[in-house]
Amino acid sequence: MSERGRDPGPEADGERSVTGRASASAPAEHGEAGARAVITGLGIAAPNGLGTEECWRSTLAGTSGIGPISRFDASGYPVRLAGEVTGFEVAAHVPSRLVPQTDRMTQLALAAADWALADAGVDPQRFDDFEMGVVTANSSGGFEFGQRELEQLWANGPQYVSAYQSFAWFYAVNTGQLSIRHGMCGPSGVTVAEQAGGLDALGQARRQLSKGIRLVLTGGMDASLCPWGLVAQLPSGLLSEQPDPQRAFLPFDTAASGQVLGEGGAILVMEPAAAARERGAPHLYGEIAGYCATFDPRPGSGRPSRLLGAMRGALDAAGLTADEVDVVFADASGVPESDRAEAGAITALFGPRGVPVTVPKTMFGRLSSGGAPVDVALALLALRDGVIPPSVNITAPVEEYRLDLVTEARPARLRTALVVARGAGGFNTALVVRSI
Repeated sequence: MSERGRDPGPEADGERSVTGRASASAPAEHGEAGARAVITGLGIAAPNGLGTEECWRSTLAGTSGIGPISRFDASGYPVRLAGEVTGFEVAAHVPSRLVPQTDRMTQLALAAADWALADAGVDPQRFDDFEMGVVTANSSGGFEFGQRELEQLWANGPQYVSAYQSFAWFYAVNTGQLSIRHGMCGPSGVTVAEQAGGLDALGQARRQLSKGIRLVLTGGMDASLCPWGLVAQLPSGLLSEQPDPQRAFLPFDTAASGQVLGEGGAILVMEPAAAARERGAPHLYGEIAGYCATFDPRPGSGRPSRLLGAMRGALDAAGLTADEVDVVFADASGVPESDRAEAGAITALFGPRGVPVTVPKTMFGRLSSGGAPVDVALALLALRDGVIPPSVNITAPVEEYRLDLVTEARPARLRTALVVARGAGGFNTALVVRSI
């Protein structure tokens, strides 16, 4: 399996150059087998909508899924808000034999994968097992499952700890469970780079298609809304302690005070364009046209972030110039220092207010590895419907950032979108999606 956190090798559409940009020899639209990677199926499980079309309707309407934490009593914690996925009935989506051996994140991933395959019109039994792969992202593994088993250990002893803990906690378990459930025995893996990992998974999936794989399930899913998961995040100092759901997560705003955690993500079906057309895929949402990843210098080095290099590298890999990008789906940390750095990279590439910038995650929080795949899915739907989704609750954008922030749904002619993601520890990733 591929774990980005351990392998700092090539992470663009070819060899990564020392500048963080894709090298001139890197393939852009065509991989080694001449395959253009397209998305044919979407499955979203997000706090503001369970299922792709429900999430899309809520997003266009500006409906937020951020609210008081209800999955446990958070009254004793300084952070009491989160983006929770509501209305998810496990028994309706997950086989009964899998329920006791899976964490909530895996249960959401299994459901989202089913939706994505149905949306793509794919019956895995009609494919050779070794022609299908699974590449997902995850940040923390099955935290909630692990907390329950630790409670059993402390309260009752080791004989009461479930044998399923041996794998249910593991960050690669979503890939494994999806592979087993759908008989996908081809090249598979997991990427671990927090929010950036969701785009890395798509980049790795695209690479597998270039080697001749016919279909890859890809994306990311996280769900760590439990006391242990929250306590693990508090020391970072990045979480907003605002009690008002409408004021807690305000990236690029003068009142920005930190991040809001969320759970969920998206699973996508990726195929070579020619193969998808040949089998009569009902949807060709768009092409993954370019991808690039960089790493920031060590803290205290005095050197700048390499986020701009990732963005330029993704455009280079897609064979595009900045003026061909119609919208940017920003990473949008909500932490002023990080927002300032991202705004600087965007204006350096596109010019002041040179491109519309949107932050749909203001409606559901930061979903760790699941956030960027949701952004990609929403970007593809934006291209399909010709509308840029809004960034809600941002009422006082920081003027010095000089961003064209989209705060209400904006009709537009869209062909190309750039999705940006950054992960804790210095990970930067950018991905270009383009209409077919």
